[in-house]
Amino acid sequence: MVTYYDCMAKIHVAKKSDFPAGTMRMVKPEGHDEILVANVGGNFYAMRGLCHHEGGPLWEGQLDNNTVICPWHGAQWDVTTGKLIEFPLDLDPEPTYKVVIEGDDVYVEA
Repeated sequence: MVTYYDCMAKIHVAKKSDFPAGTMRMVKPEGHDEILVANVGGNFYAMRGLCHHEGGPLWEGQLDNNTVICPWHGAQWDVTTGKLIEFPLDLDPEPTYKVVIEGDDVYVEA
């Protein structure tokens, strides 16, 4: 089971209206690694944005439904759970973060 990082701060990511379904972006809160935030069919998810394999920037990859594909070596991750979907090596899940929606505002707790 992938667990959320301890809540330290609620970070404003974007407006829902500026974040169409099927898109993702990176945020980098002070003191944290990059965080990938994705809108999958109107639902928002967040996970660590650096691939466990060799640190590839996942936000620069492709988002296909709930699958994020690393641009460096093609590792495929489920953005809703942080779990590895497909790759020749067995990699640990990526940590996930809680996403909070308040009106039109999207926040990540990190």
